[in-house]
Amino acid sequence: MKKTINYLVVSAFALAVMALGSCSKSESLPAIDGYNSANDIAKANLLAHWSFDNTLNEVISSTAPTAKVGNTFSTGQVGQALNLSSGYLVYPTISALSSANAFPSVTVSLWVNIANNGTAQTNLFGITQALATQTDWNTGPLNVYVETGNHKATSDTLQVHSNFTSYPTATAQHGDNVNAYGVAGTDFQWVPLGGKWMHYVMVYDGTGSNIDLYVNGVIVSNNNFRHRGPAAPGGLGPIVNVPPTQVVVGGWPNVTTGFTGGSPAYPWQTLMTGSLDEIRVYSKALTAAEIGSLYSFGQAGR
Repeated sequence: MKKTINYLVVSAFALAVMALGSCSKSESLPAIDGYNSANDIAKANLLAHWSFDNTLNEVISSTAPTAKVGNTFSTGQVGQALNLSSGYLVYPTISALSSANAFPSVTVSLWVNIANNGTAQTNLFGITQALATQTDWNTGPLNVYVETGNHKATSDTLQVHSNFTSYPTATAQHGDNVNAYGVAGTDFQWVPLGGKWMHYVMVYDGTGSNIDLYVNGVIVSNNNFRHRGPAAPGGLGPIVNVPPTQVVVGGWPNVTTGFTGGSPAYPWQTLMTGSLDEIRVYSKALTAAEIGSLYSFGQAGR
């Protein structure tokens, strides 16, 4: 009887130690730049998040895609990732991204490991007019993409490009930035790639009317393209959408991805081959420090 009691006491003690050890392990992860997790960064402005951890759903709204082609899960920069092979995802309207003034300023942050090669441009993430109303790929409001024509994905550089469209009046107003043209190191920065994961961020500041691109925490924008808009003071100003909108991942909003009212795929447009992870959309222009913190969390696999 005594042996039985001692065995039970020792077992209970062992379980308690294991529980304490498990708790200690989870709580021992240090804060990064004062944040306990990547989701704490600009938390009040986080509109949408795709973790791709064994789910294709947008995490905040639990919205599932209505169309999915060529998709699997693979090892990502943080947990699992979306792997596409000439594939794409299309989502129905997500309310947080669909009002006229959903994101007067905006940041799109994502991790990408691109494998596309050739004279192509690949749209990684787009918020676009809905299936029934889209008439052309660039009628907005957002496309975040890469160009692999000048520099293939297997080389040591990549050309990043993003654009937005605003409707302050009935006429569309466009803006974009690309890290090319002009003098490298002065007008823009090359993007080191080499077939690796990279953190890619597009930022539009609706107050200053400036669009910037970051890769791995470093600004790579073309200085000649930063300030967007007509000659009127202040430039384009805050983004004004034409709702409803939908989200497309890995493809362009054209007939290839089911936007039957839109334009056919242009020769330079292609579906994505590669992996995407941790897509986040914010209703503010993140600061360089906040972007650096997101990069640090991703580097830590968190």
